[in-house]
Amino acid sequence: MDVSGLAPIEQTALLTEYCRALDSRSEKPILGDPRADATVRQIDHDFAALGARPSVVALVALRAKMLDERIRAYVAANPAAVVVDIGAGLSSAVWRVDPPQTVDWFSVDLPAVISVREALVPAHPRARSVAASVLEPDWAADIPGDRPAMVFADGLFAFLDEDAVIGILRGITGNFNSGTIAFNDYGTVSKANQILGRLATSRTSNSPHRQWNFPGFKDARTPESWNADLRLVEEASAMHRPETALFPTSLQIASRLSRRIPSIARKARILQYRF
Repeated sequence: MDVSGLAPIEQTALLTEYCRALDSRSEKPILGDPRADATVRQIDHDFAALGARPSVVALVALRAKMLDERIRAYVAANPAAVVVDIGAGLSSAVWRVDPPQTVDWFSVDLPAVISVREALVPAHPRARSVAASVLEPDWAADIPGDRPAMVFADGLFAFLDEDAVIGILRGITGNFNSGTIAFNDYGTVSKANQILGRLATSRTSNSPHRQWNFPGFKDARTPESWNADLRLVEEASAMHRPETALFPTSLQIASRLSRRIPSIARKARILQYRF
């Protein structure tokens, strides 16, 4: 499938799916999602130019695994829940989690991305696609707001500025009566970090890394100051997981250092907030 018509911000969906595909091809995968590989093999694109280094692949795979675990736990405790994947891209998380029949799953992304998703990702009986921008106030109009909601974002916030992230968090608590918000986070990301990351991981002018906008934050309680309805319930670092034994050597070293240097641990964390 030709995806050359996707705008740069829409092409960011290709990087995360490619990383999950590369993980699935490894001898000892962390996430092990064969559907990601099947999706990528149907796309006509120069994936090698995306900057999917082994360390990036490992972290993308592990954060997806960690989010999957938290979604499973939430729907087990809330069997009438809705699960909302914002910035869903081409992710097959709904197939990995495979929620029970009492749960409804909504995959939200921009219309052009949803068009590619529906062409390539197999339909799941509990899932629906929502073609909308989460920057618009009515993006959740067709999603039940009176049921417990598990809203999660895998990679989305990195490509938005702080005001946009704040607006999304406020919109979630405004649209849903109660639930949990979970997302991956990178701690504080300076302009120098962003520039170095682009130089180290990209050879092309339209690389997803060039779309990085979010400066991040150090204190996991910062979103509570943005939205008084949020309460931090978990801060978990991928650097402290047993799967780090499968990381490339340089990332294994970083993992060991993260036990003594909190800033390293914050570079790969999953955050959960209750509302």
